[in-house]
Amino acid sequence: MSEQNKPRGNDGRPMGGPMGGPGRGPMGGGFGMPGQKAKDAKGTFRRLLGYLKPFRVQLFAVLITAVLSTIFSIVSPKIMGKATTKMFEGILAKMNGVPDAAIDFSYIFNIVLILIVLYAFSSLFAYIQQYLMAGVAQRTVYHLRKEVKEKLTRLPLKYYDSQTHGEIMSRAVNDMENISGTLQQSLTQMITSVITLIGIIVMMLTISPLLTLILVLTLPLSFIVIKAIAGRSQPHFMGQQKALGELNGHVEEMYTGHKIIKAFGHEKKSIQKFDSINDRLYESGWRAQFISGIMMPLMTVINNIGYVLICVVGGVLVTQRAIAIGDIQAFIQYARQFSMPIVQTANIANVIQSTLASAERVFEILDETEEVPEAAQGIVVQEPRGNVRFDNVSFGYKEDATLIHQMNIDVKQGQTIAIVGPTGAGKTTLINLLMRFYEINEGAITIDGNNIAGMKREQLRRLFGMVLQDTWLFNGTIRDNIAYGRMGATEQEIIEAAQAAQADHFIRTLPEGYDTVLNEEASNISQGQKQLLTIARAILADPAILILDEATSSVDTRTEIYIQKAMHELMKGRTSFVIAHRLSTIRDAVLILVMNHGNVIEQGKHEELLAKGGFYAELYNSQFAEGTVA
Repeated sequence: MSEQNKPRGNDGRPMGGPMGGPGRGPMGGGFGMPGQKAKDAKGTFRRLLGYLKPFRVQLFAVLITAVLSTIFSIVSPKIMGKATTKMFEGILAKMNGVPDAAIDFSYIFNIVLILIVLYAFSSLFAYIQQYLMAGVAQRTVYHLRKEVKEKLTRLPLKYYDSQTHGEIMSRAVNDMENISGTLQQSLTQMITSVITLIGIIVMMLTISPLLTLILVLTLPLSFIVIKAIAGRSQPHFMGQQKALGELNGHVEEMYTGHKIIKAFGHEKKSIQKFDSINDRLYESGWRAQFISGIMMPLMTVINNIGYVLICVVGGVLVTQRAIAIGDIQAFIQYARQFSMPIVQTANIANVIQSTLASAERVFEILDETEEVPEAAQGIVVQEPRGNVRFDNVSFGYKEDATLIHQMNIDVKQGQTIAIVGPTGAGKTTLINLLMRFYEINEGAITIDGNNIAGMKREQLRRLFGMVLQDTWLFNGTIRDNIAYGRMGATEQEIIEAAQAAQADHFIRTLPEGYDTVLNEEASNISQGQKQLLTIARAILADPAILILDEATSSVDTRTEIYIQKAMHELMKGRTSFVIAHRLSTIRDAVLILVMNHGNVIEQGKHEELLAKGGFYAELYNSQFAEGTVA
């Protein structure tokens, strides 16, 4: 689903993921493919070169080995031509009846030995070149990937709310792999192609400047053909990559949300969309491959024209004894090789364009505005009590649209605060600000009298334990998922947390107990059991402040009773913020904050708010309208 089509709150911000971020459900983003040209190719190229500077020595060694490998390979045809000439002279002498005429096989054998050595050295240096370049490419991409990973941890939640998951992953994975492949393969191919082209021209000039001139005259025709074909094929390659990205995204969406698709009977619609994208991919793909595929046959025709001219002129020169027959053979070999470096260089130029586009997309992430920098020595709350205060807090996701206006809340240690209100009222926004997922525009938020703006985010978030409506469990054992709440937790502490969350019994009924491995979607246990595990994790974390986002909405009535008991014990002595949709679950809250359009419009206890007959009473009574209990 596109950003435009995502459900949004009253603030205009996409909803669906944890804490209001975009969801990664069946309509999440897919993987894109780089297919466009870079907007600032020169700037991006210079910046990419900056990552190669630490490897100047290795790159110089790559250049030297490429030159040596190419030289040893290029001189071989000319040396082989000497053997051909010697053999031809011996045969010709015999045919002319020259006394004691014979083929000098010892000379030819020595030539063969020299050629074996040359080709061996050429292969050795080619191996060294590839080995060195592989190291440079992988280390360069390693540093770049590390920078991107560290950057993503420093980006604010606002960035993730404005980007689909598929787009971020495309830049961090696909674009990075594109850069890696170009550095490791295409860069060395380009170096080798340029050196080969220069070397071939030099070797041909040493044999016959006239024949070289004839061959070079075919170059303009080659360039015209290459430019024409590259110009026609590029749009189709771009279309192919774009369609491939769409196809990847569609497949990811369909597999992630296959239950929803089946539940709503959208299989046919899904297949039709797949067929539509697949048809576009096929159309672009075959056109791109066909047009680029005719480059070699056309180049072969042009080469053959040059080849015929060389054979005719070369034959005349041999009859006039102006050139040896072995040199003609060598020249023909060079002529055959002449077009390959040109075609390779043209193809690599297109690859480099795509790579620069990928690099630019990666650099866009690195240039994103980070979270507000933290002080070197942030405030540390040694013994947190859980007193929370909002003092004239104002905030808006957009500069020109303020969502929360001059909010004032004073929460004492151990109090349970319920936050209620319609969708888009600002309930989740309140939690986002409390945990500094977003920075406030005005005012201050304090914990135990300490302004959270002066605290390191890592230290601040350690004060909180969260249990969300959407459970989050990772692929691993149940023990590991619970232990995620606190590093270094003992086996006994994990079991005690599970017992407090009423999860120990069902865990022990599983075949592997605490060693049961949850799959990627944790679909091998029920939704209620998943929620119990996330509650156990929060209990193990032993936080000063709890955030509960309708934590019991996904469980049955009996399990809810158990969880409510566990929650009651967990919330003793702790400040708790409960985002509630079912108002019947928050009757015992010390304070209920009723929010609408970003403002706290009512606050008080359950009975007080009902007695007022205001907005809260209207919300509460609406859940029991027509005899339907929420």
